[in-house]
Amino acid sequence: MKFFFLINLLISLAMKRLLLIMTMGLCFDSVAQAATSTQDGKAIFDKNCSVCHSVMPPPKNAPPITPLASRYHQRFKTKKDGVNYLVAYLKSPNKDKAIDPQAITRFGLMPALVLPDAELRTVAEWVWDQYNPNMGMGRGMGMGRGQGMNQ
Repeated sequence: MKFFFLINLLISLAMKRLLLIMTMGLCFDSVAQAATSTQDGKAIFDKNCSVCHSVMPPPKNAPPITPLASRYHQRFKTKKDGVNYLVAYLKSPNKDKAIDPQAITRFGLMPALVLPDAELRTVAEWVWDQYNPNMGMGRGMGMGRGQGMNQ
């Protein structure tokens, strides 16, 4: 009888340990997925946006990302506000909501991005992070640094 009790106790402990290991594995997997989604902003950009947008000047068929990121940083105080605005714009581009209306004049209005909200947020966060304070306004010819033709 003691033998069966001991066997049941060992099985119970083994099951608890296995359950704990499986739970920890799921937690680590969730953390890894969250980290991967943050890192995948560039991959989402490459797959869905790079056909029209370059990261750095010169432009392709749409404004480069680095100058756009600069505009978002100028307009919004926090990453959260800038990213939220960009996500809404990517879902439903609108000339009145464009961060750079002159880009609309030059390149036209972009089509809506039909991507899951998580991917839109991830790519918008990646765009925000492309800000380079040494790039100026992104107008070319020294604009934004007091060297432009009309300043």
